[in-house]
Amino acid sequence: MDDQGLSWNRLCQVVAIVGQLGNRSIGKTLPPRQGLHYIPPMPSDPLPSATDISSGEATLPLDPPASPDLPTIMGETDPPHGTEPEDAPRTLKGVGVIERALLTMPLSPGVYRMLDARGEALYVGKARSLKKRIYSYTQVARMPERLRRMVSETVSMEIVTTHTEAEALLLEANLIKRLKPRFNIVLRDDKSYPWLMLTEGHAFPQITKHRGRAARSGGTKGARVNSWGPFASAWAVNQTVTAMQRVFLLRSCADAVFANRSRPCLLHQIKRCSAPCVGRIDEAGYAELVEQARAFLGGKAGSVQRQLAAEMEEAAEKLEFERAAAIRDRIRGLTHVQGSGVINPASLDDADIVTAWQIAGQTCVQVFFIRGGRNNGNRAFFPTHARADEPGDILAAFVAQFYDDKPPPPLLLTNHELPEAALIEEALTLKAERRVEIAVPQRGEKRAVVDHAALNAREALERRLAESAGQSRLLDGVTQLFALEAPPARIETYDNSHIMGQAAYGVMVVAGPEGFTRNAYRKYAIKGPITPGDDFAMMREVLERRFGRALREHDDPTTQPPDWPDIVLIDGGAGQYSAVRAVLDDLGVTDVKLVAIAKGPDRDAGREWFHTADRPPFQLPPRDPVLYYLQRLRDEAHRFAITTHRAGRSRTLTTSELDDIEGVGPARKRALLNHFGSARGVKQAGLPDLESAPGINRETARRVYAHFHPVR
Repeated sequence: MDDQGLSWNRLCQVVAIVGQLGNRSIGKTLPPRQGLHYIPPMPSDPLPSATDISSGEATLPLDPPASPDLPTIMGETDPPHGTEPEDAPRTLKGVGVIERALLTMPLSPGVYRMLDARGEALYVGKARSLKKRIYSYTQVARMPERLRRMVSETVSMEIVTTHTEAEALLLEANLIKRLKPRFNIVLRDDKSYPWLMLTEGHAFPQITKHRGRAARSGGTKGARVNSWGPFASAWAVNQTVTAMQRVFLLRSCADAVFANRSRPCLLHQIKRCSAPCVGRIDEAGYAELVEQARAFLGGKAGSVQRQLAAEMEEAAEKLEFERAAAIRDRIRGLTHVQGSGVINPASLDDADIVTAWQIAGQTCVQVFFIRGGRNNGNRAFFPTHARADEPGDILAAFVAQFYDDKPPPPLLLTNHELPEAALIEEALTLKAERRVEIAVPQRGEKRAVVDHAALNAREALERRLAESAGQSRLLDGVTQLFALEAPPARIETYDNSHIMGQAAYGVMVVAGPEGFTRNAYRKYAIKGPITPGDDFAMMREVLERRFGRALREHDDPTTQPPDWPDIVLIDGGAGQYSAVRAVLDDLGVTDVKLVAIAKGPDRDAGREWFHTADRPPFQLPPRDPVLYYLQRLRDEAHRFAITTHRAGRSRTLTTSELDDIEGVGPARKRALLNHFGSARGVKQAGLPDLESAPGINRETARRVYAHFHPVR
């Protein structure tokens, strides 16, 4: 990249600047920013005509041919000439906003955002020339219906200029993934990926796993680490850690455990660790194992296997048969890991296989991670898009967003040609700081690998469609059971968990036509004074916080707030129902169906009672599919509440009263606990006892004593 190019760090700073503007109110005057332009809503003055819009060097034609840059959002056919859509006045108003923006629009590359009346992004796009691209949105007659609707909702625009189109593509992918505009193809991937880590800075490095971004030098408590990945799942990385232990006998225990071992652990007994903690291997021998492991993860498994074979033969010649047998077992494990085929392709070193399959207007994107010639697993994605979007367009948007927060490999294999593949390659190369190639193989092993991934994508999509059909039937049953006007789009289920009022949490789980919406789950730490065991008060606080906040943040009383439920399901009987009904009535929430599900006699599943407002309590037949569905919703809320409570309780168990004393750090806290045995012992100690504790000076002792014995 030339010196005038925008660095990746600078690009991220620009993204942060744009993010800061996401919550500001429309129409406010913004301070000038480098490369950032804000076009406020259109005033009431007359609109400029298209003939007045010109660039500095060339006048744009009045009726240009269809721009290749025009984003295809839906594939609906245009209405016949002579007809006018119903929202024509609003569309013309949106076109006026765009025409006004064109007056100051630069010809440089960049990213633009079309905003609605609430300041939320409708669409994010990139362009080689911002002025030419945005001008195409003024050609209303050539737009499909959905695109016209997007223009009609546009009240302002924002742009960020970049030096190159590749930088614009990276910035566009970042903003789409973060803002999730309604008119873009959006990858909804809120999961982190596990990585394999080998720590450094220790005489006997540890092999372990890490979830999240790839760890880098100095990223883990000051220790340097080497990372390999990503892996598609925790199962895949666990399998690799187990294989590394069997072949290279590396330790996986934490440093604190390692430093306090007095005898070998079970992993040594089952031949998955060399027991460096008790001196069963010296530092030089362990370093050789580490180098072999690093070579294997780097794709040099063949050389490692040859080295092990030579060591086995040498041990056999010296009549060291036990050592030779141990090396033989390691070779067998390495051979098993190296098995090739479409699962572990021999012709690929570091690559990702990204394939798409479409059925009935829905798409599954399947990604296989190949690292060091070994398959690190696969994951299926279901991006949101318009029914008319082509697989190549979806893959192009997916690739740009998928590698926004993870390093791309040197090679991407796809089953469809990507529009602007060269531009995407340039953007990924800029991000990875090395060449990245995108290819569509036509024959050989690489083609077989792509076909295998495409088959997995098709099967995953078929399973999802079958599940969606079953889900639709269940929601139809819920609609009939509770006399709803339409199948519910959002069902919220609430539960709480605590131990006698301690570590009390309420939770909300969300389900809809696509199943459980896990990124919409919410946890509520109970803040108010709650009498131990008062579940009614806990549920009351959770509902007040959830619905009260939604109503306060929604200004239009004629419409429902976003993410408004159709059904609220609570775990409880008539008492819980009455308490929640009172809360909703106090808040003015009358358009939500409230259902309480109470466990039956002896708390047997299948004998639940349902409480609603429009009929007496009732039960469903034991084998009714709708009953199973409602039980599943309740059980999922119960599971989420229990795990949330346990996590909160674990955090409280690891804290101490000493943590709140100013000036008492970890070292002095440890000295006090070692001397007095517990925080209670410190609390009960007198001032002379505190002053006599090792490592505690007079000033610290007085501070500790004053904390537990404040002057009244």
